[in-house]
Amino acid sequence: MSFIKVDPTSDFSYHNLPYGIFSTPDNPKRRIGVAIGDQILDLSVIKSLFQGPVISKHKDVFDQPTLNAFMALGYEAWREARRTLQVLLSANESTLRDDVSLRSRAFVHQSAATMHLPADIGDYTDFYSSRDHATNVGIMFRGKENALMPNWLRLPVGYHGRASSVIVSGTPIRRPSGQTRPDQTKPPVFGPSKQLDIELEMAFFVGGGNQQGEPIPIQKAHEHIFGMVLMNDWSARDIQSWEYVPLGPFLGKNFGTTISPWVVPMEALLPFAEPNPVQDPEPLPYLQHTDAYTFNINLFVSLKGTVHKVTVIRSTVMYMYWTMKQQLAHHTVNGCNIRPGDLLASGTISGPDPESFGSMLELSWRGSKSIDLGGGETRTFLKDGDEVTITGYCQGDGYRVGFGPCMGTILPAVKH
Repeated sequence: MSFIKVDPTSDFSYHNLPYGIFSTPDNPKRRIGVAIGDQILDLSVIKSLFQGPVISKHKDVFDQPTLNAFMALGYEAWREARRTLQVLLSANESTLRDDVSLRSRAFVHQSAATMHLPADIGDYTDFYSSRDHATNVGIMFRGKENALMPNWLRLPVGYHGRASSVIVSGTPIRRPSGQTRPDQTKPPVFGPSKQLDIELEMAFFVGGGNQQGEPIPIQKAHEHIFGMVLMNDWSARDIQSWEYVPLGPFLGKNFGTTISPWVVPMEALLPFAEPNPVQDPEPLPYLQHTDAYTFNINLFVSLKGTVHKVTVIRSTVMYMYWTMKQQLAHHTVNGCNIRPGDLLASGTISGPDPESFGSMLELSWRGSKSIDLGGGETRTFLKDGDEVTITGYCQGDGYRVGFGPCMGTILPAVKH
């Protein structure tokens, strides 16, 4: 355990040690920190304490304003850095514990910090890897007989999103405007989206990378998965439904995507790995792996309207059909090059029960049902002023490995 006191319900236990980018009022420089309890350990202050064979040659990565350079060092460097942090923060190690001056410079209270995007995100890909979500949406738009498209059980379906509009938790979201066609007998109209939605997702940051033309084999995919964040892929359903044929999402998605600021390393999540879902039909050989890479992460979405804050979704990453290793292997099998800091998202995570549906599109079943927020307030889709918060954690024996909040508030549309 650590000499830093950590509440058992804190997301940031000694078993976690997630990475993030922060600044403070007295030091506006963006720098790399590690969360533990209610504290942030500033790695730029203690970089000289990393004496391992890899990091000792690259200590300058902890002076950078993003995690990209650290991610680029690769798998062995990440493991080495984590081992060093576990030693330095342990209750039995005196280096930090007993050096009052160093501790005063190295630790910052989280309440005094401003969090920023953890990486310079060069590219962002969003998958569609929850069978229940794909089935629900398919039933709504195509009927039960054609709910899943023929390719869905054969490969991880995905699309390329807009990296420039990925934002950190706490940043407000402006309601988008665009073309919609509410009446199929009339021409389309322009105006603010009336069906603004959420999507409960998780995403992972890529580290290392590959040369163009050289796929990442699934047996080595884990060496390129740095860590995970929570994600809300805000979606304007009415804009999306009119524009998506034939090339898929565009303006209905690219106006904003929120992620949590702390990146939980895969080493912290591995104790919570569970057997992968049974996949039938059996995937092609390049998508096959037997090691457990499905994670028991509890997920929650709360919605605050004008009065109450209500948990409207309870789900888990266990509902995913395609694993992150399969997503990454498929993404690069054609020779596509992946770079450190690229973000790959799960797609909406939905389960078999209505409480576990990962979007308001499903919760309201395309607007036909009301979502109760208490006090007589209901929703089918989001209203201006609504605040959405995603949280998630793995539950250990007396500790948690969590992600912190992924939150955003809806602002009114720009007047055109």
